[in-house]
Parts: sequence; structure tokens; C-alpha cells
Amino acid sequence: MTCDLRRLAVVGCLLGAIAIPLGAQNAAWTQPFPGHRVIGNLYAVGTYDLAVFLITSDEGHILINTGLEDSTPLIRENIQSLGFQLEDVQILLQMQSHWDHTAALAEIKQITGAAMWATEADAPVLEDGGFSDPHFGGRESFTPVTVDKIIADGDVIELGDIRLTVMATPGHTAGSSSYLMQVREGSRDYNVAIANMGTINPGKKLIVDPTYPGVSDDFASTFRDQKALTVDVWVSAHGSQYGLHDKYEAGQPYSPETFVDPAGFLAAVERLEQAYLQQLADERR
Repeated sequence: MTCDLRRLAVVGCLLGAIAIPLGAQNAAWTQPFPGHRVIGNLYAVGTYDLAVFLITSDEGHILINTGLEDSTPLIRENIQSLGFQLEDVQILLQMQSHWDHTAALAEIKQITGAAMWATEADAPVLEDGGFSDPHFGGRESFTPVTVDKIIADGDVIELGDIRLTVMATPGHTAGSSSYLMQVREGSRDYNVAIANMGTINPGKKLIVDPTYPGVSDDFASTFRDQKALTVDVWVSAHGSQYGLHDKYEAGQPYSPETFVDPAGFLAAVERLEQAYLQQLADERR
């Protein structure tokens, strides 16, 4: 990977969770990247920086996030390259209701007939295409998608042999969610987190004219709960957030140890918490 691409990925990490104007897309969000196995039945099928995850079972699959509006062909190609079919997706999930992670949900729902599941706070934003987003709303930024089922903290999503626990991690959006699972490889069990990180978008207000009521407490609870997790393997909504391109190069042989990074997860959460505390201090001045 060139230095320019690495810098581009870092910019994606800083901007990636931000619903910026459609004309201001980051090139790393559309850069193709090969689908690959993360661990067990968890696969990454997104772009160079926008993370899309496939969790497979013999009775159908779960797809988490979609990337931009035109990402469906790339997602399909990555899924097929791994020996699976997009049409076998039964459940659609998302980690946050910003357009860079949701814009192809409606199309993929139509193609697959999959059910869209979402948290209570993010569901209205999905159904009005981003219009009601408290930070970036006031316009439709992606095609609305009907939510078929509301999920909540602690729920266990079951499909075939998949057992995926919902973890509420609000703040980035009011309904941001993470997903936890356990994978057994060889003689070892791995605790896996598909973690939505507590990044604070530029312009977001925590306590002075807060972007939404309770946003500061939401971030605080997310940092507290994430620091309490026992995590072996973690991924997040952007490859640049979880060090994808430092841990994995296209075509490298599969190993369950590739994405093992408990210290990196804790460090990432603590770094974001410090940014949150600094913003609190700045707003109180």
C-alpha cells in the first residue's frame, strides 16, 4: 500500500462517520478491496475504507452496513468471491444511520427480500432517508428503507448457528449499535466485536445546545461499556478505524490470529474518550 493510500485511509477514519455532502466523498470509500475472512464465519465485503460485514450460516446470512449508494455491485462481487451469494442474505443490520453506511440498504433489501432490523432510535432516520437525523438532517441523503424489526441492547439475533448479541453504543448516532459474537477456531474461543466507535463529528454539540438530548451521557455510557468488554478480535465501521491495512494485505493466507488486537481496541476507545472529555471541557469554558 502506498503512503498516499494510507493517508487517504486516515482521512477516511476522521471523516468516515460523517454524513458530509454527497459531492465530497472520500476516494477510499469507493476504492475496491477484496473480500476476505476476518475470523470464523465473519467476512469483510466492503470497500478500502467503508466496512461491510457478512456473517454466514447454512440457513442464510446477515449483512451489516452497505456503504454508498452504488456499492451493491462491489459488495455482490466480494461476497461471490468468498463462495457465497448476496441473495442468501436474510437479515440486514447497520451500525449507524449515516448515509455512507446505509445508502444501498434499500436496493439490497429489494434484491434479497431480507428483513431490515434496526434500533428504535435509528429506525426513523433509516425510514426517512436521513431527513430526521439530528445532526445532518433536513434533507434526504439516502434512499429510505423500511425497518421490519426493532432491536435493542442485549437482544440475541439468531440465524442458523449465528448468535449475535446487540450492544447499544449510542452517541455517534442516537441509535448506534455494535454486535458481539463468539467464534471457535481450533481449540480456542475468540470474543469478536463488530464495534461502532464513539467518534464525535465536527460540529456536534454535547452539552451546550446539544445535538440531541442526552448525547453526552450516551457517549459516556458507550465508552464505559466498551472498556468493560473482553475483546480478542474487533472490527468497526471504517477499515482505517481498526487498522485493517496494517493487519491485512490483499491475498494473504487466512489465520484466525490476523485481527486479534485486544490492546488496540482498548487504546482506540480510550483515545476517543479523551477527545470526548476535551470537547466537554471546551464547551464548558
